[in-house]
Amino acid sequence: MFEQTFKNIDDKLWKDPGCSTELDYVEQTSWILFLKYLDDLEKDRKDAAELTGKKYTPIIDKKFKWDVWAAPKNENGGLDTTPTASTRPARIDHHKAMTGDDLIEFVNDELFPYLRKFKTSAEHPDTIEYKVGEIFSELKNKIQSGYNLREVINLVDELRFRSSKEKHEMSALYEDKIKNMGNAGRNGGEYYTPRPLIKTIVKVVNPKIGETVYDGAVGSAGFLVEAYEFMRGQPGIGTKEARILQEKTFFGKEKKSLAYIIGVMNMILHGIEAPNILHTNTLAENISDIQERDRYHVVLANPPFGGKERAEVQGNFPIKTGETAFLFLQHFIKILKAGGRAGVVIKNTFLSNTDNASVSLRKTLLETCNLHTVLDLPGGTFTGAGVKTVVLFFEKGAPTKKIWYYQLNLERNLGKTNPLNEKDLEDFLKLQKTKADSENSWTVDVADILGDESTGTMHRAPTYDLSVKNPHRKTDTTLRAPAAILAEMKSLDEESAAILEKIQGLL
Repeated sequence: MFEQTFKNIDDKLWKDPGCSTELDYVEQTSWILFLKYLDDLEKDRKDAAELTGKKYTPIIDKKFKWDVWAAPKNENGGLDTTPTASTRPARIDHHKAMTGDDLIEFVNDELFPYLRKFKTSAEHPDTIEYKVGEIFSELKNKIQSGYNLREVINLVDELRFRSSKEKHEMSALYEDKIKNMGNAGRNGGEYYTPRPLIKTIVKVVNPKIGETVYDGAVGSAGFLVEAYEFMRGQPGIGTKEARILQEKTFFGKEKKSLAYIIGVMNMILHGIEAPNILHTNTLAENISDIQERDRYHVVLANPPFGGKERAEVQGNFPIKTGETAFLFLQHFIKILKAGGRAGVVIKNTFLSNTDNASVSLRKTLLETCNLHTVLDLPGGTFTGAGVKTVVLFFEKGAPTKKIWYYQLNLERNLGKTNPLNEKDLEDFLKLQKTKADSENSWTVDVADILGDESTGTMHRAPTYDLSVKNPHRKTDTTLRAPAAILAEMKSLDEESAAILEKIQGLL
């Protein structure tokens, strides 16, 4: 039922002149879903308070409650009382429900301004009240037709967020929407990292209850969500541990408004009521100001690559570079606690670029962290990104001595219709535990990268080249004979001439 409802919502938004892209569909669905979720959360909190004899103070004033402005119900206690449908969900009273221009005016002129005020009135940024104010300060209603909005609200009202099963199904569908947004191309891809890859990274880094997990480029919060699912599945999770996971484990920062909203919503749908995600530019923070209290046990991230940062942003880092991902990597190294662990996705060119920033950053990484594993991913892993990437797994506090490489070689090309799956990564996970050699994996001694001063092979200016060169796979470097090349060129010319002749004959 939920899947069809989501499809119907997209169909309604597609008809509206204010929504033209998959990004718009996700954004507009998100704020409506959030208000419906908030209504169900308030009902759960009220029920819990009554069971303990306590009085519950609602978050939202009566005028702005979902059951008042969005979906006022009929007089039958919220049920369709026809003989054949005694258990159907509450029916909306269309005599009371606003629509058309009245609905648009209420949403734009009253509802959104009211919800924005929560940002300044909330006691603390970690509260659900603050998240309400933050979200509605960062977006606006783009649905122009009040009739389309009414139909979308009616559909969302059918959804329920009360049981664990309902929340799980809803979160899975929301993940699909984020994935579709990524597959839609353009800048949508920055919001979606393939979930099989995230799950694999989380398993390798292995965050534990009591540790803090951080993503400074949180996007749709995929890493935090999967870390939450992984950690809550560990044995011995009681009430105390569940509260630690809810409030004191997951932290993120996100610069872009839409990504921030999607990330918060994604975590909420997965069970984190008030996500500790800040809407801020991580790179605007000077890393020299990071203190021990600011550091985390685990970093999981896929920072944006290809961006260019201004000189004032670069000034916050000891290694100056316009490459966004390289600045993020400096930030991640700095913000890890001693002994902290990280899994970070980055362009594979980071391993071998010879510019000063790349060389300096590789040197810093090798000298301050144990870069124990490099996972080399095939092209097409990130739909539409058009770049090859690697995953760096490292631990802060001791220099690197040996690096275990794994080159993911698949027998198929990856793409929208052939995405990466968990089975593709099973061999990597199995071998990574012991750092074993195989056709696709090998170990490199860092001393061999730098050269050995005692043997006279020390490089005068080492570049710290970490590029992936699989010693178990031979590449064919045999040059073709000139005669063979000329023969192929002649054959191709003849084929082209024949095709042109046929086309001319048809004209």
